[in-house]
Amino acid sequence: MSIFDVFALCGGLGLFLYGMKLMSEGLEQVAGDRMRRLLEVLTNNRLMAVGVGALVTAIIQSSSATTVMVVGFVNAGLMNLMQAVGVIMGANIGTTITAQLVAFKLTKIAPVFLLAGVLIILFSKKKTAQRVGQIIAGFGILFVGMEFMGTSMEPLQDSEAFRSFMVNFQNPLMGILAGAVFTAVIQSSSASVGILQALAMQGLIGIDSAIFVILGQNIGTCITAIISCIGTNNTAKRAAIIHLLFNLVGTIIFLLILTFVPFTDWIASMSPGDTVRQIANAHTIFNIVVTVLLFPCANLLVWLSKKIIPGEDPQTEQLRLKYLDERILETPAIALAQVYKETERMGRIAKENVNVAMEAFFTKNEALFDDVEKREKVLNYLNHEITSYLVKFNTLHAGTPEGEVIGALYHVVSDMERVGDHAENIVEYAESRAQGVSISDAAIVELKEMAELVDRILEEALLIFHTRSKESTNVINPIEERIDEMKDSLRNRHIERLNRGECTPRSGMIFLDLVTNLERIADHATNIAYSVREM
Repeated sequence: MSIFDVFALCGGLGLFLYGMKLMSEGLEQVAGDRMRRLLEVLTNNRLMAVGVGALVTAIIQSSSATTVMVVGFVNAGLMNLMQAVGVIMGANIGTTITAQLVAFKLTKIAPVFLLAGVLIILFSKKKTAQRVGQIIAGFGILFVGMEFMGTSMEPLQDSEAFRSFMVNFQNPLMGILAGAVFTAVIQSSSASVGILQALAMQGLIGIDSAIFVILGQNIGTCITAIISCIGTNNTAKRAAIIHLLFNLVGTIIFLLILTFVPFTDWIASMSPGDTVRQIANAHTIFNIVVTVLLFPCANLLVWLSKKIIPGEDPQTEQLRLKYLDERILETPAIALAQVYKETERMGRIAKENVNVAMEAFFTKNEALFDDVEKREKVLNYLNHEITSYLVKFNTLHAGTPEGEVIGALYHVVSDMERVGDHAENIVEYAESRAQGVSISDAAIVELKEMAELVDRILEEALLIFHTRSKESTNVINPIEERIDEMKDSLRNRHIERLNRGECTPRSGMIFLDLVTNLERIADHATNIAYSVREM
């Protein structure tokens, strides 16, 4: 095997990985909204969690990426360990789809897929068609990569030294160790199995040796989740440990099965003479069987993870992100869904702060002043963190359908932060009132009426943002117009009260400033609602 064959092998591996990435991105963009909804239906039903894990992994074609997402969700408090167990089990099944595709041996017609995909991308104006073209092109590139890897290994057919080396993999320990180390290095079990299949194409490895390498590959793929859990809370670390335990225990179980059951003979009989398909089937059946056997033992896996990672997580602080985690950024559809949730959470806090500030004004309850200040700190924190997250998202996914809504989200977050600032202003007026500045009963009644309208427009805006219904934005206009009219009307009435001596100049200034702040809050609510038209 010459140095040029080594270059061809490396290039083939690169094309294989890039083809997987293109297919993954195209599938993810086509299934983006569905993937978001999958997260919503993920419940304590472990069977459903297994299905979600398998489907998401089949789409993004990486069990490592799915498990890293699980670690992120657990760290963010969006998923408990029982849910995580199900998703991890499903991810191991979903990742076998790549090996099954490779087993069809479409390397000779792969350039046709590549050309067809590129032509669709270049000449189609519809984004959906372009994404389908991306999937087809990725499919073609994946098989071109397989052809490169297979061709580069042809010289090894005449190498007695290499054949002798491959015989070592019939030793379970050597095969498992080789599979684990190589997969840990390239951090992709799909690519690792692909190389194994490329060896099989050249007749360099049989199913008797490959089965142990496959077992090791399932262990090696855990390294990505282990690395990703560094710096997370204890619960997230346990999710990564569960992934490792699942594959370790599964490997031990299968070693026992191989000792007493002629498993490889059965696999070989399913597709005689086709080692590539035998490897794919062994990979799939291993993960399905282990999932079936360990599914009832989910509680035991969780218990073991708690023994390995003892201790409780500290009480959750309010100054933290509830839905966002950088580990999710690699999957834009899901990351965007989490941005929406975190932004809506920020909007709810801002709305609550306005209501508490107005209550403080009406009741002169000084205890509420600190409450508003605490929420304002949370809003400032969320503004900074969500904006930073959006910057990172845009850097990674500029030009994608998900990336196109980032500009609108920037403005929404800014508007929500401004709503919080106005609540802080209202508290200043409440402090003046608590210090003895008198506001007439008539003025209080008018302010309560306007505050109710502002609360209503905020609620409608947040509801529209939650549903992202463009048609619903029409309900905002009448409320905003009424608030604008009320602002002018209240000013005129208050000037009349000032002229009659019913209010002091100081109270008059507070009244007018408060009306202005309420009207501006309504403007920001309107902006939030209208932003949906750009999403």
